[in-house]
Amino acid sequence: MESSQRHRSLYKGTTPPWKETYRKRCVERLKGSRSRLLDRYRKMGEGSKCSGPATSFIVQEVMEEEWSALQSEDRKLPSLWGPKGMTELDNIMKDHDELAVLEEIQQELLTYEMSIIEEYERNQQFEQQYISSVVEGMEVAHVICPMCHMSNLNINSHFISCPCGLYINTKMKNITADVLRQLLESRVTEHMEGCSSNPVFSLASNADASPNLLISCKVCDYLSIIL
Repeated sequence: MESSQRHRSLYKGTTPPWKETYRKRCVERLKGSRSRLLDRYRKMGEGSKCSGPATSFIVQEVMEEEWSALQSEDRKLPSLWGPKGMTELDNIMKDHDELAVLEEIQQELLTYEMSIIEEYERNQQFEQQYISSVVEGMEVAHVICPMCHMSNLNINSHFISCPCGLYINTKMKNITADVLRQLLESRVTEHMEGCSSNPVFSLASNADASPNLLISCKVCDYLSIIL
């Protein structure tokens, strides 16, 4: 108890020396926990909205983990979290500014967490719209070009082409519009299961044959050959 009182009086009225280190570590851990955050969000039901700004999916866990790591390096730091989380901090820190610092960091993390979720929802909508555009027009066998998203592909027994420059030799591969649609949809869905960023489609040169159609993502390093 005396140690805790000395700790409080030492930093009263000043910015705690651990603030920036702790804040940066929390932000980095939250960035690195993107998959865990989105997995928990999906389990709660995609499209569900947070009940308010205080709602958190993993922020408290991130703060607890980083505080424990910081405390292991500096034994003078008090143990803060109990069964009730930050609601118990007021009893420990009511005499100085450290509680306000922790609340400030928590709010910054909550805002960043929400931005990750909002970006995920936007990308989900984009990918769902793209999948819809790929599978629509079944009766007329149209497939939207995955590279320019503007024109219908010309698909026949010998090649696939688009005015944007896409050209793939499909002779002897038996690629129909339905087959191509299924390939595109399966790759987009496969990527979407592990990453919320938008993938890109491109052509890769092949010395022995016509170019290959690829789907890739710079954020998660996803790469797959479609054709």
